Parts: sequence; structure tokens; C-alpha cells
Amino acid sequence: MTRPDTSTAADGRRVPLMTLAWLWVGVPFGYGLYELGLKLKQLFTG
Repeated sequence: MTRPDTSTAADGRRVPLMTLAWLWVGVPFGYGLYELGLKLKQLFTG
């Protein structure tokens, strides 16, 4: 028994949602890494 292929319809709606989810996590993470780099620079260079 085979299942009908419904992945193409769901993929069209999920791509923007997945992009938004990655940005929602990635942008603050990237900013945190940037701030960490600044703090490390201050820590080791005085």
C-alpha cells in the first residue's frame, strides 16, 4: 500500500515558515557571537 504524495503542497507553505524560524534563531545567535567576540577582545587585550 502506498501513500499519496502530499509533500509538494506542504513544502510550498513550509519554506517561508522554515526561513522565518531559522532567522528567528540565527539573527540573535549571530549577534550574541558578535558581542562575545567584542568581550573576548576586551578581555585579552585590556
